[in-house]
Formats: sequence, C-alpha cells, structure tokens
Amino acid sequence: MYKVLENRIRKALTHHIHERYKVDVPVVLARPPQLSMGEAASPLCFELAKQMKKPPRALAQEIANSLKPIEGVARIEVAGAGYLNLFFDRAQFFRAACEVAGHESAAPAAKAAKTVVEHTSINPNKAAHIGHVRNAVLGDTFARLLRYAGRLVEVQNYIDNTGVQVADVVLGFLHLEKKSLADVKVLAAAPRFDYLCWDLYTRVTHWLAEDKTRLELRNQTLEEIEEGHGDAAKTGEVVATAIVHCHLRTLDRLGIDYDLLSQESEILHLKFWDAAFKMLKERNVIQLATSGKNAGCWVMQLSSERGTADAETKTATENPEEPPEEAEAKIIVRSTGTVTYVGKDIAHHLWKFGLLDRDFHYRRFHKHPDGHQAWITSSDRDDPGAPSFGHAHDVFNVIDSRQAYPQQVVVAGLRALGYNEQADHLKHFAYNVVALTPRCAQEMGYEIPPEDAKKTYVEVSGRKGQGVKADDLLDRLELSARAEVDSRHPESSEAERAAIGHAIAIAALRYFLLRFTRSTVIAFDFEEALSFEGETGPYVQYAVVRVNGILRKGAEQDPSVSSENSENMEKLKSGVLDVAPFLTGPEGDSLWDIVLLAGSLDARVEQAVSAQEPAFLARFAFELAQAFNVFYHKHHILSEKDAEKRAFLLLITALVREQLVTTLRIMGITAPEKM
Repeated sequence: MYKVLENRIRKALTHHIHERYKVDVPVVLARPPQLSMGEAASPLCFELAKQMKKPPRALAQEIANSLKPIEGVARIEVAGAGYLNLFFDRAQFFRAACEVAGHESAAPAAKAAKTVVEHTSINPNKAAHIGHVRNAVLGDTFARLLRYAGRLVEVQNYIDNTGVQVADVVLGFLHLEKKSLADVKVLAAAPRFDYLCWDLYTRVTHWLAEDKTRLELRNQTLEEIEEGHGDAAKTGEVVATAIVHCHLRTLDRLGIDYDLLSQESEILHLKFWDAAFKMLKERNVIQLATSGKNAGCWVMQLSSERGTADAETKTATENPEEPPEEAEAKIIVRSTGTVTYVGKDIAHHLWKFGLLDRDFHYRRFHKHPDGHQAWITSSDRDDPGAPSFGHAHDVFNVIDSRQAYPQQVVVAGLRALGYNEQADHLKHFAYNVVALTPRCAQEMGYEIPPEDAKKTYVEVSGRKGQGVKADDLLDRLELSARAEVDSRHPESSEAERAAIGHAIAIAALRYFLLRFTRSTVIAFDFEEALSFEGETGPYVQYAVVRVNGILRKGAEQDPSVSSENSENMEKLKSGVLDVAPFLTGPEGDSLWDIVLLAGSLDARVEQAVSAQEPAFLARFAFELAQAFNVFYHKHHILSEKDAEKRAFLLLITALVREQLVTTLRIMGITAPEKM
C-alpha cells in the first residue's frame, strides 16, 4: 500500500509543479527518520529553487498551501530549509492495507515485455553443491519478486552439456575407469549417480595434472562431444542427461521451478553458433590471430581499457570451476576449432533476444512437484503445446562474480554487432561465493588444517572435491529440524512431523542464503541457520505460527473474527469500526509503526527489484516478524476488554499474518501450522 500512496503523491506533485511553475523537476520521496516528520518527505523544492530563483522554503510553503488534496494524505507540512513532509491518513491507510493484503501478485499486462532470468546453470558433471544452491535460491527468489511486481518472467537453466567439465567425466569413464557406453548407462540409472561423478571428476583432475600430455586426450574428447559423434559424444549425453535429472530432483526439494532447460549441444547441432560465427566475422567483430600465443584462434578485440580487462581476466582465471584454456575469455574459437564457452554464450544470447533467424525444438523434460512443466531444447522434434521461448526484452544472468569478465565479453559482442539496446538490457546478476564456517566443515566430516580452523570461513572447491553437496546439506538440515519437531510435538503423526521438519529446513537454508547481500561471502553454519531466534527463516516462520495461534484462539472466543471476511473486517470497510482513535497519541504511534511497516511490502518489493537485491525482502520479513513480537508482548490482544479495540488488534494481527505469508512465499518459504 505504501508504494500506491507514494506513486499517488509523486504524480500529484509532478502535475502541480508543471501547471503552477511551468517547469519539471524530479520528485524524489524518502521515508523520514521519525514519525513526527511524517511518512514521506521530498527535497524537490531545493531543485525547483534553482530554476525559479526563489528560496526553497518559500516555494515549499506555496506548494503546501496550493496543492489539491491527495487521497490518503492527511496534511503537508514544511520543514527545515524547504522540505515537504507528508502525513498519511492513518485510518485510511490501514483500511486499504487490510483490503489488499494477501492478494496474488499483479498480473502482467496483455502485451508485457518478457524478462528472462537464467539461473542455476550447473555443469552437468557432478552433484550440486552449496554454491550452486545460492545461485538457484537467488535466481528463483528474484524471478518470484519480478512476477509479484507484475513482470512476465521466463526462467531458464543453461545446461553446458558439451563443455570441458562433462568431457573430463567422460574421459574418466572411458579412459580412467575403462567403462563401455553400456556400463555408463547402467551406472547412470542407479541412485546418486551425481555423487559417483563428483568423485570421478576429482580423480580426473589429479590424473590430468600428473601428465600434461593427457590434455590432448581431453581435447579430442571435447571435440567429439561438440561434433556429436562417437562413444565420447554418446557417453557425454548419457552422463549430462542423468546428472540434470539429479540436479532437478535436488532443486525440487527447495521448491525451485524452471520453464526451459537450454542445452548447449543444440546451439551447436542447430547451427546457432554457425549463424553467430558468420555474423561476427562479417561485421569484423572477431579476427583470426596469425601470430603470438593466440595464433590460430578467432579472437575479439575488446574496446575496454587494458588495465581493467587484465584485472578481470585474473579474477576469471582464479575460478576453480573454470578450465585453464577458457581463462582468456576474448578467445572465441580455439586453435583446435572448438568454440569457447563465451563464444557459444554470444550465440545463446542472440537467440534469447530473438536476434537469430532460427529457433530450438522443444520437448517436455521434467514435471515439478507443483505440476509446473519444465521443457528442454531439442534438435530433432517438438512436443505439442510448447510455449514460445526467448524473444526477451530484459535478461538477467545469475552467475557468480568471478565470471564478470566473460559476461562483459558477451555484452561487448552484442554491442560490436550493433545491438546496443539489447546489450543495455543484459544484466549480470552477480553474487559472491559460499564457504563454510570451520565448525560446519568439521560437522560435515572434513579434515580442517589447524590454521584453517582459526579462519572465519573455509573455502570449498568442486574441482578438488571439497564442498558440501546440496543433498547432504538438505539431509542434515532436515535431520536437525526433525529432531527439534519430534521433541516438541511427539503426538503428531509421522507424516506431519516430516512435513514440518522439511518446511523448517528449507526456510533455514533459503533465508540464510538470502539474508546476505549478493556481494557478501557467506560462511554457512548449521547452528546459526536453524536457530529459532535472530535473523533466520525459522524465526520468521515462528512469528506466523504465533499469529495463527492468536487468530485461532480469537475465533474460538468470537467466530466473527475467524477470517478476513469477518464481521470486524466488514465493519472496518464500512466505517462502522472507526480505528482513527486507536492510531493517535503515544500508544497510537506505536500501533501505527507496525501498520505502516506491514503496509509497506509493495514498496520493499519495488526496492528489491530496482536494486536487484533479494536481501532487502529478507530483511523486511525479519523486521515485520520482530515488530509483531514486540506488539504481541506489549498488547494483550485476546484479553482486551474494549470490544472495538480488540477487533482492531486482531485486524492488525491478521494484516501481519497475510504480509508475512506473502513475503515468505516470494522467498520460496512456507509457514507450517505449528513448530
């Protein structure tokens, strides 16, 4: 509701200034630090004063006296040297907030431009780990935020099934393990195939390091996979497909859905890369290097300053997940003829924006537990009913910050091709790495050197086999949560306790990964994440459980308060229940604080979307849960003698419940009935 009123104020001030002064100035609004200064304030008169050659305070007084009434604003005051302080009509705000609370997200306009959010994008060569989970949770939550804000969103998951990481696992099966294609198919059908590949990938890394001549064998394997022929290609397809299914089962536990899985193999098989390669050569974006270390490679000459490029290249090369030969991202095609990841990524983004004269075929691939259908790209056939994918107006790529340079190369490629508008709408949604606290690493069974045990966090590496597999992490969280639930609710059924334990575990993990800003290195810790106190998912969930308990008891005392359509809500809508007296004076200010906060979800969503920072939403959830706990301890809701005040307090409680549940839903978290 706050955003609605803010937009109304901004529109009224903009129109008034244009009509009265015949000029336009930006109308900036901010929340004052104290309630005594109102609910919104604007410094616009300072900018207006420069154009009108009049004192800001005099202009502010003129505007305050002449501005037509704004619905929802009780009064305007002039403060300081020329600020406009706006005071909301508290009773009207409360009534409007109660009416819209709990409503579904805004529906996209009929011809809304599409926003593509690509996230997760785990190499299909081993089990997902905690770093991948941060990516998926951030991307999923950002997509939910965009949808809640009324955007048309398509979620994509890029499957690099022809890359070096898959080639290494294929190399391990065929040459290190001496397995046949039939053997690999049997292994791929067994449970936890992703765990087996995790260990094999680490062994191959060491095997290649022992003898550098083996890198030629890797190059041959990679070339076969890219060209799509031979046992290496067939084995790669079996491995990648099986691992993707493993990843989706893991991420289903977290409630994460996808619309489309884009396979890199189809970019090659359907000649996307050939079309992009032709465009890049014809427009002189890439050139064939004839000398130096890049001789025989097709390279892109970047326009950015060399110092910046060097620094970013160093950052990219330090990524333990990145193969050495792709470290210099401006190489588009290697001297061996194989395409680098960034080359295929340029072709992929030309398709995302609808700039290629070709499309994928699509097949149904995976049905998520909530019934949502995930499609996968294909090179040979379409399943009926496939949606239209791609043709995006905005693209957000959720990729860790160490990949900043390759992402910039893709943007540079679009610009060099003349697609400046699309380049402007391609955003790198970067985030930092996830590590473990020494305590967490030891609890997971890792041997920690004495010097690392003193550090704030312990770094992990998938290539080295060091890290927490996502399923192990989820299993451990569910086990810990379940133990707590069993001790508190032994009378509940097995199924009910399992469901509560699962909900708490998912809340603990998702909230922990969301509460930190994207640029923060996270040191994960079980004890901190699962705590029912402090800024955690279970703390917010418990606030909802407490709210539900109050409303349930209130309904038992008086059935008229059992739902939003209750007698009290009808009285509020009709004006029979006048809440204005309860929102005045010192106690009224205290109650207004929580009403204003609860009614500000829309503004917090807008802030999170604008800043591309889901942590803002997590913080809002905690602040509202914390505010309700203070409210709960300060006011005796159910024992309040004044019937109208009790009805008012219960309506506040219901408002908080709806806003907390909605906020948690956007974060991919459910609130159980009891904890």
